[in-house]
Amino acid sequence: MTAFKTSFFAAVFWPRLKRNRMAMVGLLVVLLLFIVSLCAPLLTPYDPSAINAWDVLQPPSRNHWFGTDELGRDVLTRVLFGARISLKVGFVAIGIAVLLGSAVGLVAGYYGGWVDSLLMRCVDIMLCFPSFFLILAVIAFLNPSIWIIMAVIGLTGWMGVARLVRAEVLTIRETDYILAARCIGCSDLRIILRHILPNALSPVLVAATLGVAGAILTESALSFLGIGVQPPTPSWGNILTSGKDYIEFAWWLSLFPGQAILITVLAYNLLGEGIRDALDPRTSR
Repeated sequence: MTAFKTSFFAAVFWPRLKRNRMAMVGLLVVLLLFIVSLCAPLLTPYDPSAINAWDVLQPPSRNHWFGTDELGRDVLTRVLFGARISLKVGFVAIGIAVLLGSAVGLVAGYYGGWVDSLLMRCVDIMLCFPSFFLILAVIAFLNPSIWIIMAVIGLTGWMGVARLVRAEVLTIRETDYILAARCIGCSDLRIILRHILPNALSPVLVAATLGVAGAILTESALSFLGIGVQPPTPSWGNILTSGKDYIEFAWWLSLFPGQAILITVLAYNLLGEGIRDALDPRTSR
């Protein structure tokens, strides 16, 4: 099984992905974001939280490429360190959503019957609530922090993954090798984890890639509203919040973090679409 998956990646998936130019652009941008977020302290001489009263609201210049904010902090430095927060929120939140959604989808699809009906009705009930307003309601009763935000985004975003995994499991459980595994006495847990889960990961990979973009947007929106990542910790959302009060004469406070959000979300969407096309067996190109 491992050899098959390795050969599939090398012979089918990666060549298809490489032929998709937009997906490769998205992949390069995502890798660049990782490098920038990891090396942020080495890329700028400024402290993201250091206040400098002599450089308040300075426009972009040679010393401050993205200008400064209302407290004299370097905007480029805050955008670079904000990338760390956004990527951390995106990956941890989607990790929670994927784990929970995959578990629900596997159990519902494999056992079927009343177990499937009960779990899918829970999914339907969760889908009845608008996710963003549900997040707002939960955070309103809790102290906003990055860990609370990651947990809430993950716990309110697993339903789509559960449906995707369930649909894959309903097909996989009827295949001959699953029947053979039952005949030789394999336990349900071994069948689910060893034979079904590895073959149901393709839609999960696509959903996770696209979900990171959605989680970053949600975190930015929460921080913009003032209930997300709290200052002085830099986040793209709270940089935009400070920029809205000075947008008439300090346009750089809104432009650069807004561009960072746009480019990041677009890159993850392009990469997700490319992965979906590369994993689609009907795609011959």
